[in-house]
Amino acid sequence: MLGVCRQYIKDVHFAEDVMVNGFLKVFTNLDSFRHEGSFEGWIRRIMVRESISYLRKKQFVVYDDEVLDKHGNQNFSFSISDMDVEHIQVLIDGLPDGYKTVFVMYAIEGYKHKEIAELLDISESTSKSQLFKARRMLQEKLKAQKSIGYGTE
Repeated sequence: MLGVCRQYIKDVHFAEDVMVNGFLKVFTNLDSFRHEGSFEGWIRRIMVRESISYLRKKQFVVYDDEVLDKHGNQNFSFSISDMDVEHIQVLIDGLPDGYKTVFVMYAIEGYKHKEIAELLDISESTSKSQLFKARRMLQEKLKAQKSIGYGTE
């Protein structure tokens, strides 16, 4: 579950604290688990909510509606098979926190925009916009990595 918290929180020490708080909630609310889904999924949702709560308390989540149109509507396609997981995590960590949170929730955790909007108290269109901008920013970072020869020998 540290991996779940770490996806949202850059600093591993803070992610560990959030995970511990999450497990505290798991154990104190164990009797509320309804056996309607997987136990792991239930714990994972608690960890995601704890991570989001931590980000809100620290005011790290800023939802920026500024348009990122440096390169117009270009579409970039990259193979990331040569990159290791740690490098990809570093690229994701480089996203602004609002973008990163929506990206992780949608692309990694599998939440729908409606669920993201409810959890983050934003509109669905803001969730979609944040995801679009996060993807574009990652594409630009990947393009820059490719131009300097990352992963090629």
